[in-house]
Amino acid sequence: MSIQWVDLLAGLAILLVVEGMFPFLNPAGARRSFEQLARLGERELRIAGLLSMGVGLGLLFFARS
Repeated sequence: MSIQWVDLLAGLAILLVVEGMFPFLNPAGARRSFEQLARLGERELRIAGLLSMGVGLGLLFFARS
């Protein structure tokens, strides 16, 4: 199994599009969400990051199988 650079770039492009949708469609809501994230402690941010990576890896595994 080898990764193609075009697949990696396509994945990054999709990530940027999806992440940009929320601030574009609802800037005030995005600002409130970012302010709440800034108030979280280091441990909570790490747990959220770990959960996000786990869900992403699970989806990738599901999509590739």
